[in-house]
Amino acid sequence: MVLTLRKKILLGYGVALALIAVVLTWAFISLLGLGRASDAILRENYKSILAAGNMIDAIERQDGGALLLLLGHEEEGVSQYQESERYFLEWLARARDNVTIEGEGKIISDIDTAYKSHMADFAKLRMLKEKSPQEAAAFYHEGMLPSFRAVRDACIRLREINQQTMFEASARAKQVSARALWSVGIIGAAAIGVGLIFSLLLSNLLVRPLKSLVDATQQIADGKYDVKISSGSSDELGNLAQEFNVMARKLKAYHDLNIEQVIAEKRKSEAIIRSIDDGIVVVDAEFRVANLNPTAAGILGMEEGETGNRHFLEVIRSEQLFEYVKQAVESGKPPSIAEGQNIFTVERQQKPQHYLFSITPVHSKAGALVGVVLVFRDVTKLKELDRLKTEFVMTASHELRTPLTGIGMSIDLLRETAGEKLEKKEQALLAAAHEETERLKALVNDLLDLSKMEAGKVDMQMGRVSVATLLEKAAAALRSQAEEKTIALSIYVPPDMPEVKADPNKITWVLTNLIGNALRYAKSGGHIRLAGEHLGAQAHISVADDGAGIPYEYQSRIFDKFVQVKGAEESGGTGLGLAICKEIVRAHGGTIWVDSAPGRGSVFTFTLPIAE
Repeated sequence: MVLTLRKKILLGYGVALALIAVVLTWAFISLLGLGRASDAILRENYKSILAAGNMIDAIERQDGGALLLLLGHEEEGVSQYQESERYFLEWLARARDNVTIEGEGKIISDIDTAYKSHMADFAKLRMLKEKSPQEAAAFYHEGMLPSFRAVRDACIRLREINQQTMFEASARAKQVSARALWSVGIIGAAAIGVGLIFSLLLSNLLVRPLKSLVDATQQIADGKYDVKISSGSSDELGNLAQEFNVMARKLKAYHDLNIEQVIAEKRKSEAIIRSIDDGIVVVDAEFRVANLNPTAAGILGMEEGETGNRHFLEVIRSEQLFEYVKQAVESGKPPSIAEGQNIFTVERQQKPQHYLFSITPVHSKAGALVGVVLVFRDVTKLKELDRLKTEFVMTASHELRTPLTGIGMSIDLLRETAGEKLEKKEQALLAAAHEETERLKALVNDLLDLSKMEAGKVDMQMGRVSVATLLEKAAAALRSQAEEKTIALSIYVPPDMPEVKADPNKITWVLTNLIGNALRYAKSGGHIRLAGEHLGAQAHISVADDGAGIPYEYQSRIFDKFVQVKGAEESGGTGLGLAICKEIVRAHGGTIWVDSAPGRGSVFTFTLPIAE
């Protein structure tokens, strides 16, 4: 008969269950014997002890009745004696029916004889009491008292003999209990020992081939395909060993067939990575640098093979960049990086080098995360051009302010002094020149302010300020314009709104710009709502209107320079207001965005840090 793995396991469980059944059977037998011994104690002796005690109580009450008779309370004494007589005879009959001990019948016979004598003495005592109380008293002391003691002593002997028998039965029960305890303990220990030995043998029988299988699997994982497991049995484990040997042979053949192709593909991938001008760093799921090309090695100031599978922070000492890589590994998606935060700067020959980086997770065909690819693109020249552009715009704007101021003053002077002497056509041209000059001055001022902000040359007067105060101050400046266009202007700030850390003047400028835009595009009878909300460590401040909204094609670049929505009514703006708002909010460490749907209004929201 072939023992399969299933039969071996069932055999092991069967032996264990058989041993448990033996222990339970022996324990049941021992407990049954103990119960019988205890039952014998109660059944054989307790009734007789109870009868003896009740008869003692009855005979003592009868003796009390005789004393009451002698003291002159004849009716009460006779009544007590007769009531106790019925009680005594009832328990005497129960004791006679429960004779179970040798000598117990003779004692009950003595009780019966003595009690009859005691009843005869009581009848005689009643007759003597009627004739002569003195003779009755003498008879009680000489005749009736000895018969009372004889009955009571016999009842005491009955109780004592049953108590002694109960003590002996209790001792026998203790012996049975001790014997049951020791026998169950010995049999249980023997069963545990036998079960343990059998379990060890069975587990060794089952685990030995599995251990061989694990060792062989580890060898295959290490690339050693010339491995073979001996199948010493014909059960499921033996079949598994045979199939494992077949698998190992096929893996070896597949490995020999594809190793050169894999090596060729690896060399091709490395050549592609080396040929790319951008810096490429490959990071595995355990944050170790698996590979990098010469450009990345040059950026990081090390040799190409110097990384040696080191941790990311040992190669690139940037906590912020590591946090982005960590987010990509944990989420399996590219991290969310704010605009302007995706620049990695290093010092090379005492000059800053700027690199625009991107982080892309890499997944296997099965969807498992393999690692992330970090790409560095050199934007130093672009940053330098942007700096030069900003400085040029700042210089040009500064230089243009003086002549524009002079031109504006000249036009204003002409309008005041020679306006009435000019023809209407010439006055219209002068008014147009004045309007265009004011627009140029506003454009130059906005360009100068924006250039200063981008260059970081604007001083921020930070302090603790209430959100409600900011909204009230901005709304007060434009409330008259809202009333002229019959537009409702409301403010909502929660009572528990904390203060924010901000420059009040700069944030008020942002709010007035946003409210001015809303007034410009909102229709008569509309509504503009200013609100503040506390979310985490930031305050969200929003300006919402129910105007025409912003077309979707403009929403992604509405905060860029010189962007104005086409198709709306002419606003006369420079297209720099929202760009300046964005730079002011960024200078406070916040962000600004818009939520809008054409025909349903717009909501501009920006964040400010909560004051500590």
